[in-house]
Amino acid sequence: MKKPQLLLLHGAIGASQQLKAIAEALSPHYTIHLFDFPGHGGQPLPEEPFSIALFAEAVANHIRSQQLKDLTIFGASMGGYVALHLAAAHPSLVDRIITLGTKFHWDPATAEKETEMLNPETMLAKVPAFAKALEKMHAPNDWKIIVKKTAEMMLAMGTHNPLQPDDYKNISTPTLILLGDRDRMVSFEETLQTYKLLPDAGLGVLPHTQHPVELVNAQLLAYIISANQSSKKPIAG
Repeated sequence: MKKPQLLLLHGAIGASQQLKAIAEALSPHYTIHLFDFPGHGGQPLPEEPFSIALFAEAVANHIRSQQLKDLTIFGASMGGYVALHLAAAHPSLVDRIITLGTKFHWDPATAEKETEMLNPETMLAKVPAFAKALEKMHAPNDWKIIVKKTAEMMLAMGTHNPLQPDDYKNISTPTLILLGDRDRMVSFEETLQTYKLLPDAGLGVLPHTQHPVELVNAQLLAYIISANQSSKKPIAG
């Protein structure tokens, strides 16, 4: 029997390599596809500014070029936001969406807070090991450029949230919204609000789970995602 397709999308300033443990755990159930957003993970840097729309169109082009069918998208953090933006713009390209730790609420104050640490010089001074990991993750690109372009994107999102309430109401793709119980970047309130706006959604909270996707229990997440595939309605396992 042919396996369904699963496309994994990473978060802001991240890369697909961060999702390899999840990909391995899900490989018995899906044909796995890893994807790096433009400028990330060594992909060519675009001339235009980073934006959710730019990333969503890149995913759409990838889906078309690879002729992916029966497709579920799992998006970690920003990857989940991109997946929902894709579903709003191109509903025929994706059959199911699962998000984890996705920040849905954006306003100027939120954007300012989220970008406080997105300064290369500050990162080098305060989290040098993380800066070194970013350098390796995004080579041959300059990781500092990726961080700066991401900060600019988030500030723009604070001015105008790319997905408005009416956009969520019009997303008919079955969606499972997941949040870690120890996530300090995403609130339960914004997650619940988005879940209520989506016409066909499920909601789940992962125990003992922080925001960084590398710290997620890959086996637990794989169980939830694979169980969701076989259900007629989005479930949290």
